[in-house]
Amino acid sequence: MVGLVWYVSYGSNLHAGRFGCYLSGGTPPGAARAYPGCRDPTPPRADRPWELPGGVYFTTHSPVWDGGRAFYDPSLPGVAAGRAYLVTVGQFSDVAAQEMYREPGEDLDLSGVLATGRAELGPGRYETLVLVGEVDGFPALTFTAPWRADEVRHTRPSAAYLRMLAGGLRETWSWPPERVAAHLAGTTPFWTAGEVLGLL
Repeated sequence: MVGLVWYVSYGSNLHAGRFGCYLSGGTPPGAARAYPGCRDPTPPRADRPWELPGGVYFTTHSPVWDGGRAFYDPSLPGVAAGRAYLVTVGQFSDVAAQEMYREPGEDLDLSGVLATGRAELGPGRYETLVLVGEVDGFPALTFTAPWRADEVRHTRPSAAYLRMLAGGLRETWSWPPERVAAHLAGTTPFWTAGEVLGLL
């Protein structure tokens, strides 16, 4: 089993402070839920910008953000802007558990996704693992839903959620507000670039 992996975030965990709540516990700004944290709260060993082939879309309803959740679909055209954190397999597993509103505590079996590039560990919204690359000998993994973007009804992300994503994009990519707004507006039909810019 690999000891370290790159966890590639494309949603609210683009924001390092938000991701820190998954590691050490706490309630992120704008969220309605406290997270228990990982068994190992050690900060990531490294982080870096990451481009994922495909796109991000929003569907279902998050009680944490009161709006649509971000999901990754590698079959969409374009490139999704992400952020990769170098963490232990245990930390990656505990983050995935918290995304599913479960208690952390059990390592995921990554053998399937490492062998084939994709593994559906369950029917849940963040139980499908996708291998999106490798850096420095460590695999880069993300998690998403088992469905494709064209198989579900898209939902409107909340202003608070978009602000968190925007903060993460600016941290990670050093983009100006106009580029951040244009990027986010390109992921959802429910917000224009001007409306997103007004949130920032």
